[in-house]
Amino acid sequence: MTADSSKRRWLLGAGCAAVVGAGALAYALLSPSTGKGADGAALLSVSLPDLDGHAQALDQWRGKVLVVNFWATWCAPCREEMPRFIRAQIQDGPRGLQFVGIAIDEAPKVKTFASEIGVNYPTLLGGYGALELSKTFGNDLMALPFTIILNRDGQVAHTQLGPLNEKRLDAIVSQLLEKKT
Repeated sequence: MTADSSKRRWLLGAGCAAVVGAGALAYALLSPSTGKGADGAALLSVSLPDLDGHAQALDQWRGKVLVVNFWATWCAPCREEMPRFIRAQIQDGPRGLQFVGIAIDEAPKVKTFASEIGVNYPTLLGGYGALELSKTFGNDLMALPFTIILNRDGQVAHTQLGPLNEKRLDAIVSQLLEKKT
């Protein structure tokens, strides 16, 4: 394979990724919340390995406002929103907020990236099967990032395909943290 053909294949792949990303973003902007009020039991019943290979059940965070973010190291919008999640975990974790990242990626890449940016919340390894789970909560495109926010009762309060901006995140989380069950 020549350098020119490799470059063409790379550009074609990057172009396809851009088109898919643009479609996902348009979908997210037109319909940022689906599944509101649905039971989050399917999500809470999941158990996935953490970065050390230990199984972690999402049910252990029942009773908290749970923000579950599906992401990958190769997903630029995912990488951009994660510092917001880190800050929110610091700010609102003591009030009952819990972020959990579900990575759709290889463990070594996830470990390196999480360490580099200082992820301060549990990161679980979901692989591509986790995208199927996200689909049950409205991620029909099976695109990333995808975020599900559960209230303290385990009900879906918000889902978001595409990046979750800081203002929107703060508004949702603040409202949910104020409500006591």
